[in-house]
Amino acid sequence: MEATELIRRVRRVELRARGLSNQIFSGEYHSAFKGRGMAFSENRAYQHGDEIRTIDWNVTARMRSPYVKVFEEERELTAMLLIDVSASGTLGSRTKSKRELAAELAAVLAFSAGQNNDKIGAVLFSDRIERFIPPKKGRSHILRIVREIIDLEPQGRGTDVTLALEHFGRVMKKRTIAFLISDLQDRGFGDVLKRTARRHDLVALQLVDDLELRAARLGWIAATDPETGGTAFIDSAAPRWKKRFESASLAHQSEVEQLMKFSGVDHTVLNTGKPYVQPLMQLFDRRG
Repeated sequence: MEATELIRRVRRVELRARGLSNQIFSGEYHSAFKGRGMAFSENRAYQHGDEIRTIDWNVTARMRSPYVKVFEEERELTAMLLIDVSASGTLGSRTKSKRELAAELAAVLAFSAGQNNDKIGAVLFSDRIERFIPPKKGRSHILRIVREIIDLEPQGRGTDVTLALEHFGRVMKKRTIAFLISDLQDRGFGDVLKRTARRHDLVALQLVDDLELRAARLGWIAATDPETGGTAFIDSAAPRWKKRFESASLAHQSEVEQLMKFSGVDHTVLNTGKPYVQPLMQLFDRRG
């Protein structure tokens, strides 16, 4: 991608993401993802309504009037974005592709974390680890992550969620907020998902497109799997094929939802052709 076009696309994502983060998400993010506990901030004079248990008796004795301890949330959190950049991310039947939606979500989450003074990092993966960006703070660092998502030409085509979660577990030893942003077109990652959720605060944002959910009636077409490269000629207007396609889609979605519930992972589905603000807000509200 040419530099000018890349800058334009990154800037467009930044403007939208910063607007949403400033207006909507930063407070919900703060409520949904808690710090490590409460840390002592200061002493102040007792006020009507203060709890008796907050009185600092040593200071009270020294000052000869009641003083209380004031605590504030101890944050300094680290958030990691685990972003699927496999070939299926190029799919997009309406306004944007899954890859473009992933970039926008990553920016919104990163700017929300930044407003809470949290560090943010990223693992970009396909069927291999494409990029590891260590956690840091600052606007330029966030824009680097967005730029990598938009401009990266992955070496792999497939999706290996197990590999991504295992790599994340190796590089992040302390408890971390982790957003798995993927279409989850993979199987067999249940065990590592559950292990990761026990050690870290893991949230799954599943990206879908209408072309994956409902069969379009286009007659005979050459259908190519973007991850395997395999091509098959199918009659998309045939009722039998349509029923089989949509049944497989529903079965996969049911399997994903059961897996997330069993593993204790908060999960929501975001469609490339629909606004993501409401489902993301609902996810944050459930955690708040």
